[in-house]
Amino acid sequence: MIGRYAKSEDCIGLLQVFTTLGPLTLLWWASMRLIDVSFWVALLPLPFIILLTVRVFGLMHECGHGSLFRSRRLNRLVGFLLGVLSGMPQYVWSQHHNYHHVHNGNWDKYRGPYTTLSVDEYAALSRTRQRMYRVKCSVVAAPLAGFIYLIFNPRFTWLKGSIGLVAHTLRQKLIQPGVSLQRHAATYRTRYWKSAREYRHMLWNNLALLSAWALMCFEFGAAHFFWIYVLSVSIAGGAGIVLFTVQHNFEHSYASDNQHWDQDAGTIEGTSYLVLPRWLNWFTVDIGYHHIHHLSASIPNYRLARCHDEYQHLFSSVTRVSLYQVLGALKCILWDRHAQRIMSVAEYQQRCDEAGGALAR
Repeated sequence: MIGRYAKSEDCIGLLQVFTTLGPLTLLWWASMRLIDVSFWVALLPLPFIILLTVRVFGLMHECGHGSLFRSRRLNRLVGFLLGVLSGMPQYVWSQHHNYHHVHNGNWDKYRGPYTTLSVDEYAALSRTRQRMYRVKCSVVAAPLAGFIYLIFNPRFTWLKGSIGLVAHTLRQKLIQPGVSLQRHAATYRTRYWKSAREYRHMLWNNLALLSAWALMCFEFGAAHFFWIYVLSVSIAGGAGIVLFTVQHNFEHSYASDNQHWDQDAGTIEGTSYLVLPRWLNWFTVDIGYHHIHHLSASIPNYRLARCHDEYQHLFSSVTRVSLYQVLGALKCILWDRHAQRIMSVAEYQQRCDEAGGALAR
């Protein structure tokens, strides 16, 4: 199956990029021009800008796996460009994302973007903090999560880490003046990046993005630009987080500890098939076929649907989540370590009520 479908085509990849960036550019131009008429009129293109921004992130994700193009150089160059447009340092993000693929289903290693709590951790919280956790994981808070994930965090971590790097280098230079600045800088350790290469990608991503911000503000005005930018990227980021979450957090999905983890079980039982309308599959680059993607990330998005259709008899145990079931899946935010599965807050509460009733009797 992988041998047949893990074949990337540069022409198809480039066509997908052009049919995404072309409409996105036109919609941004239209929105910036319409804002002279009315702020509310300028919001008319916003839903399509949001959807195309989700698609930009999806294509960037694929470049990180090296599957959008056959050419490694194209994957690197286009991935960097798409990372700037989506606000995420692509290479650094792809390293973290590949860690998720390697440990999919092992919840001791990786618990998703919301850092899913275990049942015991949730029970230890006060009622107020339990409520805050439920709100954090809800669709209502998704745009805020998107803002933090795509706009705030990549800038803050780069800036904070860079200040620490400069301070460390100068401090060490004063202590050991005979050692070069480069060697002192190489001794700096931070949780924000793991290598000099990761830092370089963070640096150039942020410099390119901040330059683009400055150019757009100069051309259209800061207030006009940032209204549309913050809204579109925050909502698109929130939608992406929701999509990712429900592909692994759903009722009774496989969630093992490190000792009992099985990689194949994580792929088949811990990954959903998100059944979406065809138009939404286009905007999400078919990431709903997530079980295929986790079987092999080298299968490009434009081959996922055909691969699923041909081999769907092998995936009868893969959980299907439809669009109207997404909100329900978002309530499955607790990890039952003992049962090795994900459970909903409602199921947890029912278990607590039954236990309380048994004690009362």
